[in-house]
Amino acid sequence: MMVEKKRNDPVVWVVDDDEAMRSSLKWLIESVGMRVESFDSADAFLRSHYPGRFGCLLLDVRMPGMSGLELLEYLREQQMLPPTIIITGHGDVPMAVRALKTGALDFIEKPFNDETLLDAIRHALALEEQRRITSAQVAEYAERVEHLTPRELEVMKMVTDGRSNKEIANTLGVSAKTIEAHRARVMEKMQAGSLAELVRMVIAVEQRRSL
Repeated sequence: MMVEKKRNDPVVWVVDDDEAMRSSLKWLIESVGMRVESFDSADAFLRSHYPGRFGCLLLDVRMPGMSGLELLEYLREQQMLPPTIIITGHGDVPMAVRALKTGALDFIEKPFNDETLLDAIRHALALEEQRRITSAQVAEYAERVEHLTPRELEVMKMVTDGRSNKEIANTLGVSAKTIEAHRARVMEKMQAGSLAELVRMVIAVEQRRSL
């Protein structure tokens, strides 16, 4: 029975100037129910690609025009780099290693075992799905922070720095009871079940803002 593929399903982007290789890879990947979009050059891929799409990239290193390595470097600079698997011939292994250092996830030498390639693709898509879930969660934390008042933000920063209610109260010139009330509202608005959870949320949001 053919699996119906939906528009929001993950996509495997195959970028290879060898038409026979593109066709072979497309057939193999579609045979296990995955969506495939194939391109004969890096430029053709870039014309159709945009941030936010869910998928992984299967990329040949040596291509006319923009090489696979140059494509990786461009995608990384633009913060658009999906999990990428390099398909390489034996003589291109040094280049494939450079690609790993540029941000590729893995490389597979030709001729390759079909299951080895499919396992690598499944792994790449699983990593991308987890990254998307994590990114969405951090965005939600950041949205919760936006609902805090300036004083609640101040208290949250001090609480997550490890300062006690008494220390915070002395610094702000208010009572410890007032700080307890602010702290309770922070925990409620952030939907944090513990101080440790609140600290993790704050760290995640700060890391996101520093990117």
